[in-house]
Amino acid sequence: MAELWDSYIWPTAWIVILIVLIVTPILLSVAYLTLAERKVIGWMQYRKGPNVVGPFGLLQPLADGAKLFLKETIVPSGSNRIIFVLAPMITFILSLIAWAVIPFDSGWVLADINVGVLYLFAISSLGVYGIIMAGWASNSKYAFYGALRSAAQMVSYEVSIGFVIVTVLLAVGSLNLTQVVESQAGDGFWNWHFFGILFPMFIVFIISALAETNRAPFDLPEAEAELVSGYNVEYSSMTFAMFFLGEYANMILMSGMTAVLFLGGWLPPIDIAPFNWIPGPIWFALKIAACLFIFLWVRATFPRYRYDQLMRLGWKVFLPLSLLWVVLTAGYLLATNQVPPAGGA
Repeated sequence: MAELWDSYIWPTAWIVILIVLIVTPILLSVAYLTLAERKVIGWMQYRKGPNVVGPFGLLQPLADGAKLFLKETIVPSGSNRIIFVLAPMITFILSLIAWAVIPFDSGWVLADINVGVLYLFAISSLGVYGIIMAGWASNSKYAFYGALRSAAQMVSYEVSIGFVIVTVLLAVGSLNLTQVVESQAGDGFWNWHFFGILFPMFIVFIISALAETNRAPFDLPEAEAELVSGYNVEYSSMTFAMFFLGEYANMILMSGMTAVLFLGGWLPPIDIAPFNWIPGPIWFALKIAACLFIFLWVRATFPRYRYDQLMRLGWKVFLPLSLLWVVLTAGYLLATNQVPPAGGA
């Protein structure tokens, strides 16, 4: 019995505990990101935002969750019921399992695999399936049209994101996300040289992340004036809430990827007191919050793109630019003899 406990039961229980410790803060962050978005946009538009439910409106996410949970789940009579219910579950689950390889601090990662970047890229690519399934299973022309637009949009910007990640990997020499962060450590300061080389790709990644998560000004799949809410028009109650939570969880995930790939992850900007007194996970959370603020800021600032503008930006601007930067980065590293060794810098 002791051998069974040590070899199977305790390791399995420990993994479950770690998963709960990761998923619980993410779900709480998703809930209060909705409140933060309404507050930030309210301040930018000279409104108060939610301020009635609880002190300063802090209980508004709980009220919204209770409303969605208590509403009736309506399944259209002509829909494919199994796929209709499965689609939002896939979208929501994929937004959570990607966090398995995200390092919160040195050694603070659920699965420190050597192909963590490929894992993240694969998981983010699968997200389009939930949206396509939702549009097809709804048996609605509006939902199906929104799903096709979303699929085309996500695939378009997935290509440029892939080249951006390749550029980072050229500078690091490893697919391990922990080594990606550690390679950004400088001599007492954050590695500004590393960030300077990749700064154009940082901008491309941020804008592509907006399109990848269907956020304004690239929220064409959910264009209310044209598609009556797009691929999720037939969803209600908890099925709609899963799409809603999945979108915001993907925003947090893309912000986490931005922090890991470009902003030094858990590393402080200056490795001297008092900056290095702050724990690494706090720095990581602050960088994620800064990236999320960009998401909210952009939504409150820019009008929605036309669909032809969206596709032109992805295929005619970002794709050639990111491909060119891969070549320029490789040439620069070779010319300056800064090619990192295989397996990490």
